[in-house]
Amino acid sequence: MKSRGCLIAAVVLGAIAVVVIGLFMWGVGVNNRLVTLDEGVRSAWSQVENQYQRRADLIPNLVETVKGYATQEKDVFVGVAEARAKVSQMTVTKEVLDDPQTFAKFQAAQDQLGSALSRLLVVSENYPQIKSNENFLNLQTQLEGTENRITVERKRFNDVVQAYNTSIRQFPVSTIAGFRGFHEKPYFQAKEGSENAPQVKF
Repeated sequence: MKSRGCLIAAVVLGAIAVVVIGLFMWGVGVNNRLVTLDEGVRSAWSQVENQYQRRADLIPNLVETVKGYATQEKDVFVGVAEARAKVSQMTVTKEVLDDPQTFAKFQAAQDQLGSALSRLLVVSENYPQIKSNENFLNLQTQLEGTENRITVERKRFNDVVQAYNTSIRQFPVSTIAGFRGFHEKPYFQAKEGSENAPQVKF
């Protein structure tokens, strides 16, 4: 009878040990998956940064080319320079992905630079000699390509963030995510007013 009680206790302890080990292995698997998703977000973010940096590097040459023909457009040049300086002053660290307010400031600064660039390109339309300048055409083509890459990389970033955010919010993964400090990441948002079609005037 005593040996039967010991056998039952051993079976119960064994079952508990299997459950504990199983839960531990599941937790490790979930944690590793979350780490992989988090690294995916960081990788996608670095690609977005690369394209923004490429745009920032093109701007001085573009401004100088336009300035050579349209020196009187001083306000536009100042606007581009100020917007670019504001973007350059932002120290973008990995923490920006964990702070929605900092992320929003980063996006706002990039949107402001994009708007300033648009004004510069509109100015260039008023000067036929600029549009025929080979250097300007080359820079404009590179800039258009960069803007397209930025759009693509932002979409990829949002896709990766969606997978990550969905994963950390699903139960029971959310318990591990909360315990291990995985938090939702912010998305890139469309610029305010982008839902309205631009007005074309001739």
